[in-house]
Amino acid sequence: MQSNSDPSPRLELKRITKGFPGVVANDNVSFRVMPGEIHALLGENGAGKSTLVKMIYGIMPPDAGEILWNGAPVTVANPKAARKLGVGMVFQHFSLFEAMSVLENIALGMDEKIPARDLEARIKDVMERYGLKLEPQRIVSTLSVGERQRIELVRALLLNPDLLIMDEPTSVLTPQEVDQLFVVLRQLASEGRSILYISHKLHEIKALCSTATILRAGRIVDTCDPREETSRSMAEKMIGGDLKDIDRSAGRQFGEERLVIRGLSVPGEGAFGVSLDNISFSVRGGEIFGIAGVAGNGQNELLLALSGEVPSATARAVEIEGRPIGTHSAKARRLAGMATVPEERNGHAAVSDFSLADNAVLTARTRLGMVSFGMVSSRLARQYASDVISAFDVKATGTGA
Repeated sequence: MQSNSDPSPRLELKRITKGFPGVVANDNVSFRVMPGEIHALLGENGAGKSTLVKMIYGIMPPDAGEILWNGAPVTVANPKAARKLGVGMVFQHFSLFEAMSVLENIALGMDEKIPARDLEARIKDVMERYGLKLEPQRIVSTLSVGERQRIELVRALLLNPDLLIMDEPTSVLTPQEVDQLFVVLRQLASEGRSILYISHKLHEIKALCSTATILRAGRIVDTCDPREETSRSMAEKMIGGDLKDIDRSAGRQFGEERLVIRGLSVPGEGAFGVSLDNISFSVRGGEIFGIAGVAGNGQNELLLALSGEVPSATARAVEIEGRPIGTHSAKARRLAGMATVPEERNGHAAVSDFSLADNAVLTARTRLGMVSFGMVSSRLARQYASDVISAFDVKATGTGA
């Protein structure tokens, strides 16, 4: 491993370009990451961050440009070749088998076959060195999202990477888990390892990173020291314009109760499930209602009970605008006006192999009348997906993406 005093970049990208039908994801991108540096790759959704790191990790090749590793040009043919170079990556969406244990999942991700006893010893050594708490024999389905991320991180660290890529690592973490992750990343940087940190959370980048490369529409617009920037200045570089001030009046009045939870109790599922015991609260119109807690204390169970995936024993345990729906299905709750976004989007909230239009059919087919006599109207599905893309500025090549 190179020392922090080595002035040559660990990773350097020169004029990298990558396009897809109808869109240029990365356009003539050049930047470098030094040993011991925590380097942010910053940009809005759709700015080209994930495409760029997928090329670094060998998931896809660039159309043009050059990748240099420790000063030498390299061709990263696939992720195994990237790992052999010394590149590790923790993806935003995890690749884990829920029915298998932590140990078994880590073993599947290793490039060499290691006896289970030896691998477990190495896992425990990494966990102890970096303060990552996991039980190797625990089944993945019983773990929180934060704990699942630790599996991916431990798996990457077992390969002793010189460069660790973190793709949107805090998108589903609690504040306490974010703090724990930052301790680990700072320790890795102090050992001379490089961290490429992909995010659009400006306060995190200011707290963690010493350099930020800012992307907009696939192009680099600035490289700066985020500690010397304001969150506003970096945000304006991301969007290419001035931010509007938002007036939050202290005397704002909320509307009527929209959601009422009354004495909600749900038994825990399995040996590690968390029971909900007599939960009560209400949410009014115009209110942003927060639920806090350390991972594994019932947040996921509460979401399942609210969404209808786990119905409650009594209808009045959950009410929407005065209508008891506690025993209703998830579909019935959507029709009543409740929408939910689960913490794990791939597989739970969306089908990654489906197009945007096909995914729209899954939840909007009844509400928008997309199905008639058992047949799905492709026209209505495409129109709805197109309306969502326009209304929320979704970065996509079209409804078939």
